[in-house]
Amino acid sequence: MANPFKNKIALITGGTGSFGKEAIAPLLKRGVREIRIFSRDELKQEMMRIEYAEPRLKFFIGDVRSRESVDQAMAGVDFVFHAAALKQVPSCDFFPMQAVLTNVIGSNNVIESAIANGVGRVICLSTDKAVYPINAMGMTKGMMEKLAQASARSHAGKTVVACVRYGNVMHSRGSVIPLFIDQIRAKKPITVTEPGMTRFLLALPEAIELVIHAFEHADQGDIFIKKAPACTVGDLVSALKRLFKSRVPVSVIGIRHGEKIFETLATREEMRSAEDMGNYLRLRMDSRDLNYAKYFTEGDRKEAAEDDYTSHNTQRLSVAQTEKLLRTLPEIRAALRDQA
Repeated sequence: MANPFKNKIALITGGTGSFGKEAIAPLLKRGVREIRIFSRDELKQEMMRIEYAEPRLKFFIGDVRSRESVDQAMAGVDFVFHAAALKQVPSCDFFPMQAVLTNVIGSNNVIESAIANGVGRVICLSTDKAVYPINAMGMTKGMMEKLAQASARSHAGKTVVACVRYGNVMHSRGSVIPLFIDQIRAKKPITVTEPGMTRFLLALPEAIELVIHAFEHADQGDIFIKKAPACTVGDLVSALKRLFKSRVPVSVIGIRHGEKIFETLATREEMRSAEDMGNYLRLRMDSRDLNYAKYFTEGDRKEAAEDDYTSHNTQRLSVAQTEKLLRTLPEIRAALRDQA
């Protein structure tokens, strides 16, 4: 099978974030000719430029809110990984219009620019919070998915537009694992919102594999999900305390603003037509056009699945299994070496 990445030009929006940094090595290994890092943070771009010292990395200062700057970075690109977003739940709730400008209008700019420039594929990175959203971040990411599928539905040309969904990535920026480790090191109480909460456990390399899988297999409007195990937050804390041989107490502080008890990656309505691809699920978009007979008189007789796909009903890891999984993370291994 031909290598679809060889000698191609990739654009990563929000490329100085966790995803962009992790995606560089796999893409270079697959023989891309150029990776364009598009973001508005000039300091992070300078740090990446120094760290990688890689001539195939090209840096573009810009903002997805500006169609002009997106067009400048998009010219000549073969495929796009759209990772730029406002992701912090509280800040999006307190400043929802800012989330709209970046996550909705910015995403539309990226998709429309890609289509106008004849880009081959656009993979948009979404989140579990887009499913049954209760906060502005999830609502705007859900709108991004709808924009992607609307473009895919109406655009039969060269550009394939698809999405991936995943939950919080272990040890990524803003996740709880670095916070818990910092509290353990400082010998402070570990602050837990609700010990019974469950969360999917996905390592950053697995998120990269999901995006590459979507790139290689996507049809118009698809949403791809990586199957993943989960654990309770209480068991995650216990596993970290065992790893770091810590006896610090746990302080239960209560559920935070816009937080859910469990993560949902697919609704039961989506699951009824999901394609099981082994390690992945493919969710097909509703391909009907705006034909009122199809929507209001013909309907769809296929029944919904019994359950959503959530962190409550996926494979549940024990404390020992969670500890074993945590040991595979380079950041955890580095932290343990520093403590030794």
